[in-house]
Formats: sequence, C-alpha cells, structure tokens
Amino acid sequence: MNPADAVPIALLILFGTAVGIGGTIVWLAVRWNRQLLLSSRGRADWASERRHWMPRCSQRLQARRPSLWLAIRSRDPDEVFRALDLSDPTPCSWMEALHGEKGVVISPPIRGWVLVAGTAVPDPAEDVDACFRFLLELSRKLGHVQFFQADRVLFHHAWARLEAGRVVRAYAWADATLWHQGFKSVAETSLGVKCFAYGEEFNSARFDVADLLTANVEKVPLLAARWSLDPAEIEALLPLPVRGIAGRLSARY
Repeated sequence: MNPADAVPIALLILFGTAVGIGGTIVWLAVRWNRQLLLSSRGRADWASERRHWMPRCSQRLQARRPSLWLAIRSRDPDEVFRALDLSDPTPCSWMEALHGEKGVVISPPIRGWVLVAGTAVPDPAEDVDACFRFLLELSRKLGHVQFFQADRVLFHHAWARLEAGRVVRAYAWADATLWHQGFKSVAETSLGVKCFAYGEEFNSARFDVADLLTANVEKVPLLAARWSLDPAEIEALLPLPVRGIAGRLSARY
C-alpha cells in the first residue's frame, strides 16, 4: 500500500474509535442517570408510603390504648380488684375496657404489672382532687401505682407515680396545669416533655404551644413504656386473647 494512502485510513480508524468510545460513554451516562432517577423515584415513593403508613400504624396503636389507665406493680389481679373495692366481678376482654363497655377492667399480670382501664377511672379534668385522693388511697393499699392520661382530641394529658401512699411525681394538664408535684423523672427529661407551671400564661392558639401539647400527648405512652407498660402492647406481650376482670367502682370514689 502506498504510504500516502495509509495516513487517511489510519485517521479514519482513529476517528471511528473515538466516536465509538464517545458513544459508549454517552450511553453509559444516560443509563446511569436513568437508574438514579428510578432510584430517586423509588425512595420518594417509599417515603410517601411511609408517611401514609406511619399515621395508620399510630392510629392502630391508639385504638388499642385507653385515654386513661393505671399501672400497678402486682402479680395478683384479685388483690387489685379488692383494693379498688369493685363489685359484680365478671370476666371480660381488654377491648371492652377500651370501648367503655365496662366500668373498670383489670388486666392479667404482665411482666409484674397489672393494668386498669375503663370509663370509671377518675379524670383530673373533672375533679383533680378526687383523682388525687383516689390514687393516694390506692397506693396506700397496693404500694406502687401509676396513672396516665393521653387525650388526643382535647390534648389533656397526665402522669403520676405514687409509692406507699406518697406522691413521687405527678403532672396533669387540662386547659391549664392542674397538678404539678415532685421533680421531673429521668424518663420525662430524656423524652423532652414540657411541664407548664401553675398559672403560667400562654395563648393556646399559638402554633408552638399547640405543638408542645400535641407532643406531650404523643409522649405519654412512651413514658408509660419506660415507667411500666404501654397498654397498646398488651396483645403482643400475651400469647392468648387478653381476658381480664370487670367490675364497678363503689360510690365512695
């Protein structure tokens, strides 16, 4: 071959190689970007689904949790029944307590705790003094007694821990601070609950106050889980359908 003819051929080969390499790079870049886009959409879809799933999960847990309940350190539901001075003992399910179909329902012992729920459990918003006397007398009889309230509609919330007839810690809020006694527990501090002082003035329409109240209500079950038990976990902790004892409170409470 004439050397003069070899030069254009070599240049064409080099040009074709360069075009091929460039085309390959472009193809790889397009494919990589497409994979990133699909991955991004997948993460966005997952995040969107998670945002929808989390409230549903929270709602399911809330449906298995009363708005007012007691946690008593005991392994004897009959002892709790007698201490509450209940009448008309009847077997019932824990779900009946959640739907207010019985006055008071006592759970079987779970990890050394007996839970009490029902529409007859005193509400601090109705009479905080009556709630205080009720818990104090019960603690004198049974020792360690805890009280919780988490009303997601009215934002009323409360928690109390009593030992042998002595209030160790108590806080109750229902449009104002009704009960504030003792020092914050380690669990309260770590959860970051906000406890308003007696007579503390604030505008309930402010968004930051509304957020604080909502956060407090959401944290009550978390506090209960650290102090004793979250009622929403009862079904998971017991292998069989939860059967408790139902009864009616005496008029003296």
